[in-house]
Amino acid sequence: MSEFLEPNTDNAAATPRWVGLAIAVLGVVSLVGVGLGVTAWNASKNVEQSTQASLKQQNDALAQRLAKTEDQNQQLQSDFKVVTDKLNVTQEDLQKARQLGKAYNKKLTGLASNVNTQLATKASTEDVNKLGTDVTGVKNDLDATKSKLDRATGDMGVMSGLIARNHDDLEDLRRKGDRNYFEFTIQKAKTPQHVGPVQVSLNKTDPKRSKYTVTVLADDKSIEKKDRTAGEPVQFYVKGTARYSPYEFVVFDVGKNQITGYLSTPKSGGAATSSANVAPPAQ
Repeated sequence: MSEFLEPNTDNAAATPRWVGLAIAVLGVVSLVGVGLGVTAWNASKNVEQSTQASLKQQNDALAQRLAKTEDQNQQLQSDFKVVTDKLNVTQEDLQKARQLGKAYNKKLTGLASNVNTQLATKASTEDVNKLGTDVTGVKNDLDATKSKLDRATGDMGVMSGLIARNHDDLEDLRRKGDRNYFEFTIQKAKTPQHVGPVQVSLNKTDPKRSKYTVTVLADDKSIEKKDRTAGEPVQFYVKGTARYSPYEFVVFDVGKNQITGYLSTPKSGGAATSSANVAPPAQ
């Protein structure tokens, strides 16, 4: 019996070694599986972190672009407001300029019509024809000379030439040679004083108001100019002068019982230009 029992004892002893080998193999497989799982988890985690980083960069870039776009939008709105304000101001100024232009043109038309009316009523048909070119020139130059028209219209409503305000201005007019000029200083006296081709008698003066009254003797006629003002062209006609170009009497200064100024006569009036025709100022 013992012979048959011994082989069974060897088989029983050999069995645990296979079991250990199997366990070892299972352990290795488990370790490999765990390693693979850890590797996969790490890979997944790296992919997730990389994806999050990429998304964060994209979000940051979009945020920067959005902020830049917002700044540009605000700048465009500011520029648009400035342009709109300037456009409104420009339109307002343009409207005012148009209104002023209409009013100015209306005034110029009225002045030109007034000049034409005065010339037509005071001049003959022949004189009007002669003045046609001059009137056209006055219309074209009305803008530059409109401020002088008021000062250069005499007491008879006839438009005058340039008016001297003092001795120096008178010398400038003499150099132009358009008319004859006779400077005077007249004192109040019983005897009239010769001024160029006429005689003048000073009747009264009002220095405070710069007014005076004189009597002009010409062509055996006596012409009184009452309460005239210094700087005002006092006009009158003599034989041989055209109706559109009268004699002009201008006073610079009104003193007590004395006036100083000049007499202007047209070249065609035949008045002499020599200073010998002017009597010396009364002392």
